[in-house]
Amino acid sequence: MRLRRLLPALALTACSGVQTPLEPWGVQAGLIAQLTWLLFGGGAAIFALVLGLLAFAVLAPARLRRAFASRRFVLLGGIAFPAVTLAVLLAHSMGISRALVLPETERPLRIEVIGRQYWWEVRYPDTGEGPGDMAVTANEIHLPVGREVELLLSSGDVIHSLWLPNLQGKLDMIPGRVNRMRLRADRPGTLRGQCTEFCGLQHALMAFWAVVQEPAEFDAWLARQQAPVPPPRTAEQARGMQVFGEAGCGACHAVRGTAWQGRLGPDLSRIGSRLSLGAGLHEVHRATLAGWIAGTQDIKPGNSMPAYGRTLSGEDLLALAAWLEALR
Repeated sequence: MRLRRLLPALALTACSGVQTPLEPWGVQAGLIAQLTWLLFGGGAAIFALVLGLLAFAVLAPARLRRAFASRRFVLLGGIAFPAVTLAVLLAHSMGISRALVLPETERPLRIEVIGRQYWWEVRYPDTGEGPGDMAVTANEIHLPVGREVELLLSSGDVIHSLWLPNLQGKLDMIPGRVNRMRLRADRPGTLRGQCTEFCGLQHALMAFWAVVQEPAEFDAWLARQQAPVPPPRTAEQARGMQVFGEAGCGACHAVRGTAWQGRLGPDLSRIGSRLSLGAGLHEVHRATLAGWIAGTQDIKPGNSMPAYGRTLSGEDLLALAAWLEALR
């Protein structure tokens, strides 16, 4: 009895949340959902027809079965009907595939997304000429509502695949190649995306967030990303900034407005304002930041960052976490 109650609940959980192609937030996702339901409905109809014919063959009286035993019935039901059905579905699928490419009615906002093991680097090349000028973030893609966006997808190591089902289909990210994805979000909100190409030990924990904002809100966010980080406001934060430099964190991470411009790891300039830590693992606050720095290999084994739990004291860990949390 308990199992029968549990199974429907588990099935329903797959239909909830913000990562689903069945709740389109844009034109392309709507077309994909339309095609999905068409294929599902066509498959269900064919399945029902096959079961009906099977039941007829088994249960119908012999006299009635002989009436449908001619070659014409077999040719029509076994060849003509499937051929026509598949041709219609193919034509409709090709039409939707063409419609998924947005017409170039305006110059799109370009956003570079680079897949790395196991996180996402997000760069806004239209905001500057070099890495020190342009806005850079990690594991979040901010989009203006109602504007065409072109994602320039590449990889820094192995093959990844970006999937943002509420807005578009998935597209592979291949080392040495740039693939382009166009999309447009029709309403503001926050959506979850995921890497869908097995890329290593922590592939399942390589998520990201797409934050769709009103144009004015997006412009304000973009301006904050380009501005230098605020100075420490407390003695603890000042100590945390000092620990960041002494521990060599700047060799891998960049902090805007400082001498630390590492590129191996995520840009930490505004990490305190981000939605998640570790590519969708935890919310960002002082405790999770300290825990991540101390035991990153226990939380997400196989990532490139070493653990500092035995290198830094508890006081220094908390100070460092306090400073990072203040970077908003």
